[in-house]
Amino acid sequence: MTYIFVALFGLCFGSFFNVLIYRLPLGQSIVLPNSSCPKCKVKIKWYHNIPILSYIFLKGKCASCETKISLTYPFVELLTSFVTVLLFHKLGFGSYFICITLVFYLLIVLSFIDLKYKAVPDYLLVFIFISSLFAVNNDFISSFTNGLIFAGAFIMLDFLLSFYIQNIKYKLTKNEDLKHQKALGEGDIPIVFVIGMILGIKAGFTAIFLGALCAIIPSLYNILFKKEIETPFIPYLSLGFFIEFIFLLSEGF
Repeated sequence: MTYIFVALFGLCFGSFFNVLIYRLPLGQSIVLPNSSCPKCKVKIKWYHNIPILSYIFLKGKCASCETKISLTYPFVELLTSFVTVLLFHKLGFGSYFICITLVFYLLIVLSFIDLKYKAVPDYLLVFIFISSLFAVNNDFISSFTNGLIFAGAFIMLDFLLSFYIQNIKYKLTKNEDLKHQKALGEGDIPIVFVIGMILGIKAGFTAIFLGALCAIIPSLYNILFKKEIETPFIPYLSLGFFIEFIFLLSEGF
């Protein structure tokens, strides 16, 4: 029964995160006005806004104009519920569970904003930085130092890769888009800091390696079929972080 409550709790937060993902990049209030269909602008009735159930009942379409509802909405709800239940199962309820769950909640929001806009609001990065300070499970000074080491290493990596892209690859391919292309997004650095601080050096490198592996397939797809240059990295960093964090919990972290 407890797990059912936790799962429902996660679904409700996932529904709220969909609002954040849609409205925050547009600079809209997350409170008013009430949710409405992006296509026909008709306000969504409360019983059409129940996580997962409404999507199934409406067959994935708006009740007013029958425009297809993006699968992202139920996916975010299910993902948030899954993350909440798994963290609760590993940690139980307590202050650390609340702090680390908040970090992963913010990563979910950041990931889907990054996927859609290839950029994230700076204040969300500030929020996750502050939240991560309370999610440290080891010596704080050592953990903070690890975060700085990771962030510094990624800044140098970004410098070197960007130099290669803007100067060498640009001259070889004559692609003007590469002339000012950055290897890593500015939002990636704070996430790397959070990973290094919470996981430590060894596990942090593993998490980033896993994230890079996860990013290979969509990167190749973009290059071969969509001809896009930039691949958002925050979702894959977050995925690698979560996988490694759960693994460490299983090992007695």
